[in-house]
This record gives sequence, C-alpha cells and structure tokens, in this order.
Amino acid sequence: MNAPLICLGQQPCGFFPKRFLAAKVSTARRLQAEIGGEIVLFYHDSDHDPRETRTTLRNRRTGKALALNFSFENRLQRKFSPLYAKRVPAGWREKTGRQLPAYVSRHMVDAFMGVSAQNVADFCLEMYGRTGLLEGVRVVRSGDPAVRRAACDVSEFFVDVPHEGEIVRARFVDGALQLHEGGSSFITLPTVPFEKSQISPARDARLRWMQSVVHCTHYVVGAGEQAYLRREETPEITFVTRDPIDRSDEAYCAGPA
Repeated sequence: MNAPLICLGQQPCGFFPKRFLAAKVSTARRLQAEIGGEIVLFYHDSDHDPRETRTTLRNRRTGKALALNFSFENRLQRKFSPLYAKRVPAGWREKTGRQLPAYVSRHMVDAFMGVSAQNVADFCLEMYGRTGLLEGVRVVRSGDPAVRRAACDVSEFFVDVPHEGEIVRARFVDGALQLHEGGSSFITLPTVPFEKSQISPARDARLRWMQSVVHCTHYVVGAGEQAYLRREETPEITFVTRDPIDRSDEAYCAGPA
C-alpha cells in the first residue's frame, strides 16, 4: 500500500492566515502522528474573491477587532483577477505595517515587513511560512500551469484570460467567457482561444480536479466545505473533519518561538 497522503485545501485567506487554516493544519499534524505519511496544502491561488483575504486582528490591549485587507491597483484587478495576479501596490506593506504593533507581536510585525512578494497569493503564502504554520507541509498550487495540465478535465470551470491590461478569471458558460458583476449582471468577454493551463475548476468540481493531481488518501474538511464537496466522486478518500477552534474567521498570529 502507498504511504498516507493527508491533504487540506485552502485559498489565500488573509495576509495572516485565518484560525480555521491553523486548525486544519493542526488536525493534519495530529492525523500524521497517528498514521504517518505526508501533509499537502492544495493552495487555491486561482480564486479571485478579494473578500477572502480580509484579515481580522484584535487590539492587544482593548480586544477591539480591526479588519484589514490588501489594496488593489484598479477595480478590474480587485474584482476579477485571480489572487496570483492581484499585484501588491507600492507602499501598502509599509502603511499596513505601521498599524500592526497594536495588534500582533514585534516578531510578527518584523515577519510581515520582511515579505517581499509582489502579488497577493505569494504574499500570503510567504507570510504563512513565516508563522511556522507550513513547516514540513508540501504546497501544490491551483494556479500552477503544470498542475493544470496534469489535472483531469472538468465541465464546470473558469479561464484566466487577458482583459483590459489585466488577467481576469472568467467563467466559461455555454461557450462564452463571462465575468459576474453581481446579481443577474454579467459581462461577456470576446471569444479567445485558451488551453488547459489557463483553466481552474468551479467550486463543485474542485475536489475531483484536485484529487486527479494530488492522489491523497485523507482530506481534512473545513466547516464550509462540507456543504458542497462531492464526496461520492472520490470514494478512495477518507474525510476527516477539522478540529474546532474559537474565533475561526480571525487571524492566527502566534508564530514560531
């Protein structure tokens, strides 16, 4: 039999990781201690929703919550570019870093200020590494062209295409590329040729697409994922519910000693 491979999936979830991601990792480590094997983070850096990177911190003295997020260079990039293509504007790190001492330790401030990544997905991933959260964890990225080429075909998907000077993530629907403006409003883009390296799955197809590349034996399920994962498509996977954690949507800022 193959050695266990314990996987968890997560899009970039704040420039400090959210506590639910820390709980997923701790669950995977507990399982690894029991059965051995490797831990893999399937990092959904091709997602595009800017709300996912909102970071909630609590004042160390008063306990009052503060929500921060990345700045974006323009509306098109903010709303439609995949997270790996949302650029970090000049000066954002310095401006944000000046607010952090009231909310996190000096060590975490220094770690944040040391990140030099130029896009949102890379910035988050580097910061997660600096907290020590990803020690011993292999990262596989949904935006990696090699991963996309190796993945299975899916009928529900997005395509990363150039549009007005940016890369945008457009849903492929009935032969057309569309950007969802909200409600019932859509922008239909000009038809352009595309290849597999530009495709990422829609939410409901994500598990099977991921598994065709990762081939995990166990998957740590988050609270939100339980509502839409199509477990029947991957009967070979043993699903493990992540351990509970309080204030799950707030930032995890413990960091290594």
